[in-house]
Amino acid sequence: MKISQDEFARRRARLLQQLPAGSIALVSASHLQTRNRDAEYAFRQDSDFYYLTGFNEPDALLLLMPGRAEGEYVLFCPPRDPQLEVWTGYRAGPEGCERDFGADQAFALDALEQQMPLLLNGVQRLYYALGSDEALDTRVRGWLNQVRAQARQGAEAPEELVLLDNLLHELRLFKSDEEQAVMRRAAEISAEAHCRAMLACRPGMHEYQLEAEITGYCMQQGARFQAYSPIVGGGANGCILHYIDNMDRLQDGDLVLIDAGCELDNYASDITRTFPVNGRFSPQQKALYELVLDTQLACIDAMRPGVLWNRIHDLSVECLTEGLIRLGLLQGERDELIETEAYRRFYMHRIGHWLGMDVHDVGQYKVDGDWRPLEPGMVMTIEPGLYVAPDDDSVAPEWRGIGIRIEDDVLVTADGHEVLTGGVPKTVAAIEALMARA
Repeated sequence: MKISQDEFARRRARLLQQLPAGSIALVSASHLQTRNRDAEYAFRQDSDFYYLTGFNEPDALLLLMPGRAEGEYVLFCPPRDPQLEVWTGYRAGPEGCERDFGADQAFALDALEQQMPLLLNGVQRLYYALGSDEALDTRVRGWLNQVRAQARQGAEAPEELVLLDNLLHELRLFKSDEEQAVMRRAAEISAEAHCRAMLACRPGMHEYQLEAEITGYCMQQGARFQAYSPIVGGGANGCILHYIDNMDRLQDGDLVLIDAGCELDNYASDITRTFPVNGRFSPQQKALYELVLDTQLACIDAMRPGVLWNRIHDLSVECLTEGLIRLGLLQGERDELIETEAYRRFYMHRIGHWLGMDVHDVGQYKVDGDWRPLEPGMVMTIEPGLYVAPDDDSVAPEWRGIGIRIEDDVLVTADGHEVLTGGVPKTVAAIEALMARA
């Protein structure tokens, strides 16, 4: 499942409509990154660049120029080199950029130094993500200086440099029907992978073996890459929010927390499930787990257009604090404990984040200083958690070392919400029944 070229064209058109006459927007592709010595990491395109082009080659450069007679959409890309392509694989080249990716004009990268000063001449405003690529920043300054050096011959360099992020990232925040379809499929694959991990889990396995169950299944379904480094934390490792070592042996009687989601056509999924290694929750594990689950369900139920983003987080704090008092892990009045942030010993992160091409996706959470209301087309995660440190001697020993997080991906719709990741069980009864099947 892939985004169509028509969709990329619509995105460029929407951005071009917001760019004033006499302006130019510049967006850079990603570069190949060295892993060690002469080995490279698998290439992953810059999300902004891919959002506007669908072009998946390194080192390219996109220019959008509203009202330009020769064409508003220009690409600079690596040239065709049959000898090099024996090693690197096929390249589209300028002809392929025009034929397959809709560029009005396309040039090889070696034409940059000649063409860019010409294209910048007469432009009043340059939109560019300054500070994202230091080497490119230096080149942009050089091109601007070349234009300024020709001022006596009538050349005019841009007078204003504007960050492109606000315009482009606001577009990315709202997911189209095609984007929703890709994210829905990514969520389905990841949900199925989490189910496989539950079925495979046994005391004595290693965390990396459950990671292999998830990543292997996702690859078999066409999602070769994960959206982020998977977290597989058994026992007290589940209390480490970004634990990615995934090397320890899973112990009978412990919980295991898995936070993993695949990426499909550069769109992320993000799921967390926590379940007992031996298939049965202990009383303390069950009590904390059902508190987290009830909190998550209440937060999801509250999601609808018009609800302020931060209200969902506040609701999670209220629910978890009440539950911690009820279980005896906190003592005092709810509102006072919230005001003093006493709950943060056990719940130290936010309720969630935007989700899209990046797992922590772009888009402002506040507008003009106020928390923004949810709107149809937004996708966010809902992921409350409780983490009792293994060395927290303020609680009884049976609670210590329990880490629980439950996370789903939720799309805001016109009349409420849609849980994209509902294919993996999360009630105590459903998890235990699934694991018993094994």
